[in-house]
This record gives sequence, C-alpha cells and structure tokens, in this order.
Amino acid sequence: MSLNYKITPKPTTNEKIYKFEANAFLVQNTSYEFHNIDQAKPSPLAQELFYLPFVKTIFLAQNFVAVQKYDIVAWDMILDQLSMAIEDYLNSGRPLVNTPSPKPQNITVYAESTPNPNTMKFVANRTLVPKRFEFNNSEEAIHAPLAQELFQIHGVSAVFMHQNYISVSKIEAISWTDLIDSLKILIQNFITQGKAVLTDAALQEAPSESGALPTQPLIQRNDQDKEIIALLEEFVTPAVAGDGGYIAFDSFDPKSKTVRVLLQGACSGCPSSTMTLKNGIQSLLMEMTQGRVEHVEAINA
Repeated sequence: MSLNYKITPKPTTNEKIYKFEANAFLVQNTSYEFHNIDQAKPSPLAQELFYLPFVKTIFLAQNFVAVQKYDIVAWDMILDQLSMAIEDYLNSGRPLVNTPSPKPQNITVYAESTPNPNTMKFVANRTLVPKRFEFNNSEEAIHAPLAQELFQIHGVSAVFMHQNYISVSKIEAISWTDLIDSLKILIQNFITQGKAVLTDAALQEAPSESGALPTQPLIQRNDQDKEIIALLEEFVTPAVAGDGGYIAFDSFDPKSKTVRVLLQGACSGCPSSTMTLKNGIQSLLMEMTQGRVEHVEAINA
C-alpha cells in the first residue's frame, strides 16, 4: 500500500520562504537548492514549480520542500495552490529527484561531555533528524532503527535525537569508559552505511514545533502559551542544545503563574537542572513577561 502524502505549509524566520512539510521523508542523506528551471533538471517537481511566476528558489530537504517567492504576490494568495501542487505530485508516484544522489560525504562523529554525568552527546557533521525525538526504551524506538541498535548496548537507558546530535544516557552502574567507543563506532557506521535513522512512521509521532509533546494530542495554543514558547526557543533552546538537552513547554497556568516544562536529553536527571530552572529560565520568563510568569516547574525533575 503506497503512502498517502500530506503537506502542511509552515512559515520560516524568512518571510519570503515557506516550508511545505510532508508526513514522510522525501530525500535521505542529502539536500538540494535550485535557483532556476535549468538548475532544477534533476527534480521534475522543482521544474514544475518554477513554471509558477512567483517562485524564486526551491529547496528540497529531509521531509519538506521550501519555496522562496518574489514579492509580486502575498503568501495567503498562493499557499493553497502550492500545497496542492506538491501534494498531488508526491501522490502521483513520480520521482522527486531523477538523478542519483551525490556520493555520501565523509561522516565524522565526536563525543562531548554534558553537565549530566550520565549523559554523553554524540555530534555528527550532518543533520540526522528534522525534529526532536526521545526514547526511554527499545519499545518506544520501534520507528527509530538507530536508537534500537543503541539500546542493544548494555547500559544505555535513554536516547535523545535533535538536529545533528544524539544524546545517550546510561545507568549509573556502567562507566563511560566501557561505553563511549562502542557508541561512537555504532553511530558512525550506521550513518556511513546510509541507513535510515528514522522511518516515515516516526514523523507521525514527533513532537509539534509549537511545543506539544509526543504523547499529547495537538493543542491549540493561546497567545500566552505562544509567547512563552517563543521565549524558550529564542533564549533557552540554543543554550541547552549545546549541552545535549532540550526543555519543552508543557503548559502554563495563569492563576498560579506557573509554567510546566519537560526536561529532555541531557537535561533529564541532570544535577544542575533545578538551578537552571530557577536561576535561569524562571528569572528570564519573570523579566520578559513582566511578572505574568513567576514559577517554572519540571514535570519530570
């Protein structure tokens, strides 16, 4: 049974570019950028899109097609047309790219320590996943072949994936000296062999970029929630990502002025997480929201 592609348009930080996100992977191990119809010869879909007079640049990546437009038309006039064109093409069964993908780049993976003594960060020189994923056992990782292999190594207790890195947590009884080389070699060999880090089904279970967690139904966020999520993404995410973690918004109670968050990756179980929440995130949100937020609590501290 063939996959029924669904396309969801999403804005980017560049107002001239929209992402048209698919519910499955479109290309593996590479990406493409086309500036005109001649450059787009490898991609029949990109060539078709260039016949639309407002299309300036087309990007093909893991699970989305991005389009940069000229200023001759507003997005609200063309979003439905572009979404339908991309969705219809993908569901026609025609190839997205005709030519073979370029030879895989040399893959390097290096290990970094994190503030959490039981979590190590493994960084690759290419993007691994389009969104963040967390697995606490092999059963949760049914749609993540790489994570499943990592769980086969004795001592691994959790796997967190985001962008170009994987944070691996271990049980306290095991030393990193017994694990680190095996983990690094496994990750590097898996990627070098061109295996899929995730299956298409994993995208259906990924957390929303608006802050909804994997186990939650899609939630319509109000303006207060969106403001807090935006502040976390701008000021908190880059800092904790550098340490192999992520702090996801869960909810906000305006009566108690309390924000609840989920600690993921290296942040989960980290001895310094309480200090980070109180002295860092709580102080930031109190100041930036002018007192509308007074408390920050972790639901899995």
